[in-house]
Amino acid sequence: MDISSLGKESYISIETFRKNGEGVKTAVWVVGKNGKLFVWTGADSWKVKRIRNNSQVRVAKSDARGNTTGSWITAQARVLDAPDADQQLQRDLAAKYGLMYRFTRLMQRLSGSAKVKRVVLEIS
Repeated sequence: MDISSLGKESYISIETFRKNGEGVKTAVWVVGKNGKLFVWTGADSWKVKRIRNNSQVRVAKSDARGNTTGSWITAQARVLDAPDADQQLQRDLAAKYGLMYRFTRLMQRLSGSAKVKRVVLEIS
C-alpha cells in the first residue's frame, strides 16, 4: 500500500515522535489529494508540536480508535498555517465525511472549541 491510497480511508493512525524517540499514535480523519495526505488539527496540539520538532511520521490505515489495520508507511509531515489551506481542507472534509463532519463542527461550535486555531498537516 502506498501513501496516496491512504487518502481513501476513513481513518488513519499517525505516529509522531517525542524528543526521546518514543512514538505517539493518534487516529485522524484524512483527505488524499495529489499524492499527499492532509489532516486538520488544533494548532496547539501535541502532534503539531512534535512535527515541528521532528517531521518524520509513520501512517497506517486504522479504525476510529487508532487500531491499525494496515502496514506502517514512513513519511514526512509539515504544518501548513495558511488560512486558504485550512478553508480548502474544511471543504474537502465536508465533501468526504458529509453529515459526520457537519455534526462534529456543530458540536465544536456548541462547546466553544470551534474558536481553537487549526492547522493543516501535509503528509508526503
